[in-house]
Amino acid sequence: MAMYTLFLLSGQSTAVLLGRLYYDKGGKSKWLGTLVQLVGFPILLPYYFISSPKNPTTNTITIHSNPPSTLTLASVYVSLGLLVAADCFLYSTGLMYLPVSTYSLICASQLAFNAFFSFFLNSQKFTPFILNSLVLLTISSILLVFETDSSSDSSGVSKGKYVIGLICTIGASAGYGLVLSLTQLAFRKVIKKETFTVVMDMIVYQSLVATLATLVGLFASGEWKGLNNEMVDFELGKVSYIMTLVWTIIMWQVFAIGCVGLIFEVSSLFSNSISVLGLPIIPVLAFIFFHDKIGGLKVISMVLAIWGFVSYVYQQYLDDFKSKSQDKINANEASNASPLEEVNG
Repeated sequence: MAMYTLFLLSGQSTAVLLGRLYYDKGGKSKWLGTLVQLVGFPILLPYYFISSPKNPTTNTITIHSNPPSTLTLASVYVSLGLLVAADCFLYSTGLMYLPVSTYSLICASQLAFNAFFSFFLNSQKFTPFILNSLVLLTISSILLVFETDSSSDSSGVSKGKYVIGLICTIGASAGYGLVLSLTQLAFRKVIKKETFTVVMDMIVYQSLVATLATLVGLFASGEWKGLNNEMVDFELGKVSYIMTLVWTIIMWQVFAIGCVGLIFEVSSLFSNSISVLGLPIIPVLAFIFFHDKIGGLKVISMVLAIWGFVSYVYQQYLDDFKSKSQDKINANEASNASPLEEVNG
């Protein structure tokens, strides 16, 4: 589990920093910035040839019914894939216009959005800890709006583009929370099981659709025409331009491998929580490598984001503890009932 956690945190942090480096040194294509988040999914294909783990189901759904039709599954993959493509485009736009520290702190609000959408789609209960997390993460993001003047001046981005970056990143965080909730709903209502193969199918086909949609956007927007000039004008040189993109692709897939690994070692919720835990690390790295200014409001925002994260995770710990306790009770009741059934038989 430690290895998967390391993959997730290092992959996410490095990929975000490389994405910022691409824009800082002359990259201008939002669609290319989107594509590098998605196009590396074939790296995950060897997972199909790895034997499933000892506990192949993380959330076994015990509803016995006929498997969904190919058309139904295709509809799920296409719908979620298009949402992922749009979401990654918003993330790319936000990263283009915002300092890395501001961007990553806003991204932490995805937990709040996930809880919000899960309330309506997956009947999640709003406990005091969840509500506390929602409030703290919301306030954390709102505080960054008041950093508009200083952050836009220091990063060389106009106030208008800075606001666009804020809106896009908040929208992307909301979209990611929606995708997570819809994916959980699809597993529960449509697919009705979560095995190793089923989860990998969801990830790979969803990424394939998102990649194709992004390629359409890249060519339809005409941004592909400027990629050669972009490479020539890149401040660090052509080789560095290519290596920046290649390593961004690789690190996003390292992040994906960490996510998948934690899903099967623990749960999908734990994987997402660890992902958000890594976001406050990025402002520190951005301060070191990009000299991002971390003012008082940003520090307060970071503290609130971490507090909200801890509150959210603690509620998940309580839910997990309660679930395991109930499983033990059910197991004990089943073992106690077995001798009686044999006697009656």
